[in-house]
Amino acid sequence: MEREKITLTGAQETMLATLYGRAMDSRSPDPVLGDHEADRAVRRIDYDFRRTGITATTAAGVAIRARQLDDWTAGFLADHPDATVLHLACGLDTRVHRLDRPPSARWFDVDYPEVIELRERLLPPPPGDYRMIGASVTGEEWLDEVPADRPAVAVFEGLTMYLRKEEGRRLIRRITGRFPGGQLLFDCYGTLGIRMQRLVPAVRNAGATLHWGVDDPSEIEGWREGLECLDALRSVDMPGLDKLPAAGRAQMWVLARIPGLRDVGRILRYRFPPPDQPTERSPR
Repeated sequence: MEREKITLTGAQETMLATLYGRAMDSRSPDPVLGDHEADRAVRRIDYDFRRTGITATTAAGVAIRARQLDDWTAGFLADHPDATVLHLACGLDTRVHRLDRPPSARWFDVDYPEVIELRERLLPPPPGDYRMIGASVTGEEWLDEVPADRPAVAVFEGLTMYLRKEEGRRLIRRITGRFPGGQLLFDCYGTLGIRMQRLVPAVRNAGATLHWGVDDPSEIEGWREGLECLDALRSVDMPGLDKLPAAGRAQMWVLARIPGLRDVGRILRYRFPPPDQPTERSPR
């Protein structure tokens, strides 16, 4: 089998770290995610995956994060089987293959054109109403290609930290102002995590730069009337941390008890109403 030579750099190269993490997890006797499509993709790529710095602990962490986002996405689709899924900065993520989507759901994978071309070569086409869009998610044109007639769930993993805050604000406002309600599901770093970025091998070795950190999830609620934070899970409190190797569990236990460090990473879930129809906030 001819292997695919990878020439990506910067932020685009870091997608290989999460792909490799999911592949490593799938090879575990007791996997978190069991993403065998990711493992097949890794075996077709000509790349020195040692550059990612992924270990057994970080691989399990990648899988735990992906599983939580998968679960939230699946929950939204269970409630809205006709929904539109926007998978932003999809990279080589196989979420569309992992989820058992309702036949009536509409799915869009969005990333740079060169990444979409790589997806076409490495990943099999999924069934159902599926389309890829080759564009920067911060661009102004791609969203016009997505019909705005259904509730939408926007999933973006490993994206926010590469954006500048104003880019993130504009993206969130555009999505929440277009569809008849939905959810936003994404991970983020705190500002301390941004300052510590050179300690992340995948970021450092790819020459990527992180910009935006979120310390207060409620700040984002102010970007659109009716936008409500439903969940803000810290990385140290994620369901499934028992799946980490012993050293990883010990590390999480220590980090959870250090102010600042325990807020280095979060996974967030927001609900947004239809345009011009704000909803009352749920009791906290």
